[in-house]
Amino acid sequence: MGKTAILLTLLSLLPLLCDSFSPENPTDQRILVLLDDFAVKSSHSIFFNSLKSRALDLDFKLADDPKLSLKRYGQYLYDGLILFSPSTKRFGGSLDLAAVLDFVDSGHDLIVTADTSASELIRDIATECGVDFDEDPDAVVIDHTSYAVSGVDGSHTLIASDEFIQSDVILGKTKIEAPVLFQGIGHSVNPANSLVLKVLSASPSAYSANPKAKLSGPPAITGSAISLVSVVQARNNARILLSGSLALFSNRFFNSGVQKAGTSAKHAKSGNEQFVVELSKWVFHERGHLKAVNVQHHKVGETVEPAMYRINDDLEYSVEIYEWSGKSWKPYVANDVQVQFYMMSPYVLKTLTSDQKGLYSTSFRVPDVYGVFQFKIEYQKLGYTSLSLSKQIPVRPFRHNEYERFITAAYPYYGASFATMAGFFIFTIAYLYNK
Repeated sequence: MGKTAILLTLLSLLPLLCDSFSPENPTDQRILVLLDDFAVKSSHSIFFNSLKSRALDLDFKLADDPKLSLKRYGQYLYDGLILFSPSTKRFGGSLDLAAVLDFVDSGHDLIVTADTSASELIRDIATECGVDFDEDPDAVVIDHTSYAVSGVDGSHTLIASDEFIQSDVILGKTKIEAPVLFQGIGHSVNPANSLVLKVLSASPSAYSANPKAKLSGPPAITGSAISLVSVVQARNNARILLSGSLALFSNRFFNSGVQKAGTSAKHAKSGNEQFVVELSKWVFHERGHLKAVNVQHHKVGETVEPAMYRINDDLEYSVEIYEWSGKSWKPYVANDVQVQFYMMSPYVLKTLTSDQKGLYSTSFRVPDVYGVFQFKIEYQKLGYTSLSLSKQIPVRPFRHNEYERFITAAYPYYGASFATMAGFFIFTIAYLYNK
């Protein structure tokens, strides 16, 4: 009886496990937080409490914990990973670089932070995610123009940046008024990589160098090419945040006043908390997460989806698209969703019309070409998860008994045929009866 009871309990938990790992349910996520020292848990408590207040379940562990593991029995135990352990040279347990990359490749989210103590492991993870930290281990971002006015920082490594990405989806609709404090290392982004976005950039006067040494040559990265914080949205919709400063997330920076050099505006509180909290909402799919349901197509005037279409049929296509608001699914409203009727190349490209309630629809005529077509939607928009929908449908020609009996364009040929018969009849009569 004891074994039977345990088995029944495990079976009853299976639906809960399936729901918790479902990408269609962005709530109640379980996040693994790896730390160099448990002191970070208290020094960055405001950020962690903001995550907990949004129903994210945080599991704090040391980065070198020998029992570390991201999966068990082929199932991932976590939906997201936060690496607040920049100096860790080697993770504990079964966790390593390959495991972290597999975690992201499986559609899970990742936050990576670094600083001047960043290890090769953290740098390698960042490189695999599409950004390159300055190779000089002693280099930090310096800005003699856009630094934060402070009596203790004479080297101008404490930067006050307001070079934000212009995207309400990523940073929220409320404008960040105060500059963000940043102190750490910069990284560069390959401009050919469309998956990586700079969300906080350095000013044109910034450069990356060792503040305690004289420059012997041009800095490796300078100006706006320096990214302070970047994000990546992979093709599988996994999201990654990469920051060159762990202090960016700290209580001290959250609560510090800030004045940007060259300006008279003094802010009682920096923009760090608003910036980081809003950015974390995007990273963990609490904003900008789309789903498509109820894809339907049928002939005009009918409601049943056919097994195939005939050339020149008139059809209707519809799909429902919703956006996660952080608490519930709400209709997604846009005017740039398109559907392709595709075979090797798009024969029909139509922009879908929205009813402002989540339903997108259009109608068109099947082209005069038969073969195997696809209804395709490839929707990609800055800050939103991409939608890739396809549905295959064959298109046949007219059957022999479906053509019109008399074609208007063929009337001259019909006339020529009857004229020939009439002429032959007249010729026969004339030939037989003419003496």
